[in-house]
Amino acid sequence: MHRQERCICGILLYDSFTIPGMQEPACKEQYPIVTVIVSNLVSLLIYGIGASIFFRFGIVWVVAYIMYILLLEFRLISGHCRDCYYYGKTCAFGKGRLSSLFFRKGDPEKFSALKLTWRDIVPDFLAFIIPVLAGILLLVQDFSLAILLLVIALLLLGFSGNALVREHLACRYCRQREKGCPARQLFNQSKKP
Repeated sequence: MHRQERCICGILLYDSFTIPGMQEPACKEQYPIVTVIVSNLVSLLIYGIGASIFFRFGIVWVVAYIMYILLLEFRLISGHCRDCYYYGKTCAFGKGRLSSLFFRKGDPEKFSALKLTWRDIVPDFLAFIIPVLAGILLLVQDFSLAILLLVIALLLLGFSGNALVREHLACRYCRQREKGCPARQLFNQSKKP
């Protein structure tokens, strides 16, 4: 078996299989802008689809959902991003640079020592799970193919889309991963038998 490299839209991608003894690709000091765009596109699509589902309930629900998303983003860039290796640099999501525009640098040791639990990441999952549940409610009330397709898209983006971005564009090349990443520890812990 061998590992193939492919270049799509200027992004160097590696096939997911590995050869024993072969090293992972080198970590990036700065991610290319194309990676930042593609990585954020998944989140923006989730948020846009979620907002369009909530629009069926009324503008108040859309505003509440957008406020929730903004709070999640604020929590991230004001907390974790300040302590990350990529603070002031272009990470896969561009949030290291964004954080440095508004907040002082934190303590990178604090990031590495942080212990995440599933409870800590529930709010992030709710950003797409709540719109999925709202979409299902709409389907029960009055079936619509459009809503069904939006719910399916949310599920695909929320689970598969995020997983692909993190595995193939972000985490694989992340310098913070080498220094200690609480999310990696959490997800690797859940894979243990």
